[in-house]
Amino acid sequence: MYHISMTIDPAAIPVVHNTAAKRFEITIGGKTAYSKYLLAGDKIIIEHTEVPEALEGRGLASRMVSTALDYARAKNLKVLPICPFTKSFIGRHSEYQDLLA
Repeated sequence: MYHISMTIDPAAIPVVHNTAAKRFEITIGGKTAYSKYLLAGDKIIIEHTEVPEALEGRGLASRMVSTALDYARAKNLKVLPICPFTKSFIGRHSEYQDLLA
């Protein structure tokens, strides 16, 4: 298993909203983690969240999903979580459960 050694705190690296690719991303050391979505009317469908093996275990998926959910709230969108990680995240964080479609 290969892990990227970082002296910078991964939590300090911003989550980028890549609107062209319809995903929230974090890039570290040339590797990109992302949470992909679709917009459908007043809903955001979170399809898939992926973190490269070298970046696992740093809380990046949680940061991207919480950013996507905060975006949904700011835009008055309901959330349809197809992604199993996102479903689980919402189940563990009651502050986001009101967003569910």
